[in-house]
Amino acid sequence: MSLPLIAGVFLAVLALGYRFYGGFIARQFRLDREVPTPAHTKHDGVDFVPTKPFYLLGQHFSAIAAAGPIAGPILAAQQFGWLPALLWIAVGAVFIGAMHDFATLVASVRHGAVSIAEVVRSHLGPTAGLAMLAFIWVALVYVIVAFTDATAATFVSGDAELEGLTFRFNPGGAVAFASIAYLVLAVVMGLVDRYLKPPLWLQTLIFVPATLGVVFLGTRMSTLLVMDAKSWAALILAYCFVASLTPVWVLLQPRGYLGGFVLYAALAVGVVGIFYGGLSGELSIQQPAFVGFEVAGPSGMLFPFLFVTIACGACSGFHGLVCSGTTSKQIDQEPHCKPVGYGAMLLEGFVAVIALATVMIATKADLTGKAPGAVYGAGLGRFLVTVLGKEHLVFATTFGAMAFSTFVFDTLDVSTRLGRYILQELTGKKGRGAAMVATLVTCGVPLLFVFLAGTGAWRSFWTLFGTSNQLLASLSLLGVCVWLKRTGRPFGYALVPMVFVGAVTVTSLVLLVREALLPMSSAVSRVNGVVAVVLLALALSLFTVGARALLARRPPPAPAPAV
Repeated sequence: MSLPLIAGVFLAVLALGYRFYGGFIARQFRLDREVPTPAHTKHDGVDFVPTKPFYLLGQHFSAIAAAGPIAGPILAAQQFGWLPALLWIAVGAVFIGAMHDFATLVASVRHGAVSIAEVVRSHLGPTAGLAMLAFIWVALVYVIVAFTDATAATFVSGDAELEGLTFRFNPGGAVAFASIAYLVLAVVMGLVDRYLKPPLWLQTLIFVPATLGVVFLGTRMSTLLVMDAKSWAALILAYCFVASLTPVWVLLQPRGYLGGFVLYAALAVGVVGIFYGGLSGELSIQQPAFVGFEVAGPSGMLFPFLFVTIACGACSGFHGLVCSGTTSKQIDQEPHCKPVGYGAMLLEGFVAVIALATVMIATKADLTGKAPGAVYGAGLGRFLVTVLGKEHLVFATTFGAMAFSTFVFDTLDVSTRLGRYILQELTGKKGRGAAMVATLVTCGVPLLFVFLAGTGAWRSFWTLFGTSNQLLASLSLLGVCVWLKRTGRPFGYALVPMVFVGAVTVTSLVLLVREALLPMSSAVSRVNGVVAVVLLALALSLFTVGARALLARRPPPAPAPAV
């Protein structure tokens, strides 16, 4: 099979999934455009603002489409082959991931735009709500650990002699410089917007091209920022601490705006590269379609590790936090939940396939010892040079890797903020001091994990990250199932994915605990084992309470939605 054929069939599957299965789910929810949404009933001009679906889709997509659907497929394809990864992305995105996002968004809207943890608490009780919050915090810590370590690896690279070039070039240093310059550019844009208030179109004309400019500058400053992985990890976590306490207008909003253009540019490069490069014969599939059901390594069984390794590319509990955290507060009409919730996840599935294609066109030598960000950057670079020409290889590769780190910084910022909110809610502490302590703990634990780990430990962290992330999706669907039952609506379409994802992730946790108990297990494996036990305890307690509610013959009346 060729790349264009694979991508074309996949796009057709996504379109049919949106039209038919997305329509089926929408009918089950009985979405009503006449029912006022929280964006109207709680309109405050700050958090609760009715937003047109086109703009909200872009905002929501840029929030959920982080580095997960890039790194996960790259790792899974290297371990098991690209065909099982492709099949799981297609089936998972249409029938599980998009349904989960759609369901959590509708559930939040119907409950006054509260978080999914609050939905669980309202239907399963305060103890279950606290368990859900604790689970979310641990899952977020592993999001931060995995992405910090993987990004630090992307920023580290020795000098490389790129073919056809006559000067010494450090690809990791180029990406590091471009990524940091991009963050500085976002801060400048925030300050300009705050104090000079120019029109948005003018800011766009200035700062979007400047984003490409810092990529070019990175290729010329590739040896300026060269450090080891642990030093980069410490600096990245220091960034998380500062960014999560900084007012959103300084960094979060302008970086998110510019990051959206980087995301769309990366998507465009992927589409052009796959179809133009594939049809012209410049790019062909180099990797095996299938490696085996069990391969070397502690996480070498296709079931369950293929599923949890791909993580966000097929299903993500993190998306439920976004759906119920910010997006539900901006839904103008209930029917808009379908394009925003269901549609955005399908787009993320295509992001995952583009990432998968960067592995498929690579040789074994291209992949050896490379972090996912470097593989993705090299793949996008090859896509881009099919159009621009080989003389632009350095720029194209640096842009691809910087796009990966751009998505990572967005994930890290949001995860650290959410972790701070959850710790403050669990402890009941408010105020600036409490916020700083909660942020310090949320960043400090990942810092400890990273420094205990050896080089390349992000692969071990990634397995538990993917497991906790997808188990969070299963627990969110558990809350959705109980809510649907108590309101007298069918819930089988949510129950089956909840059970499947729950079985996959619980199996993964059990195997991680078993690995930690082996005599020759590493320090990282033992830490993962302890965390896996904690996650198992929290998840099983929630599943037990949820099962009782679902099996009850006469469920108690559903609590009134939060107002």
